[in-house]
Amino acid sequence: MADFANMTAEQLMAEVARLQAENSRLNAPRALTCKVSAKGAVSVYGLGRFPITLYRSQFERLLAAEPAIRAFITANEAALKTKEGAVAADATAENVVTK
Repeated sequence: MADFANMTAEQLMAEVARLQAENSRLNAPRALTCKVSAKGAVSVYGLGRFPITLYRSQFERLLAAEPAIRAFITANEAALKTKEGAVAADATAENVVTK
């Protein structure tokens, strides 16, 4: 840890700039990535702190219900919150398959 008490004003300003840049990098929206889990499910990373993991049949069922889900979101738009800095809904996921 830096000894802030013994730093010059220029050094403190440089440290603040470095920390702001690091904070921006850490809080930047991430691209969605998909991986195959150890149990053979699909894990989608990049939406939050933890991945969304469903089996193929569950994702197929969820994707088939997309029109109903979009209609629900539209109907309840006033009551729903959005997460700050979220990636646009049409962002393309990178299809990374790892085991």
